[in-house]
Amino acid sequence: MAPQKPFKDRDEVKKEIRVWFYISLVLVCLGLLLALIGIIADALDRTLGLETMSWFLLAIFFSVTAAAPLVKSAIAGHLYGIESEIEK
Repeated sequence: MAPQKPFKDRDEVKKEIRVWFYISLVLVCLGLLLALIGIIADALDRTLGLETMSWFLLAIFFSVTAAAPLVKSAIAGHLYGIESEIEK
């Protein structure tokens, strides 16, 4: 019995790794941007729409949320590596 492939095509897995990595990158950049807004708001001693702590909490939320796509990308890469090894 042949092992089942987790993906239909090699290009499909490469595309999925790339997509999830870019999603994670966008979330991390958004987290850094929100942290920067929080720092600027604190330095100016003003509220830029939200209180300073709210900006930092949003930054933490988006930075932690960025871990999920990275895990998905790592799993896809691992399965891609296993699939490549089986074919050899």
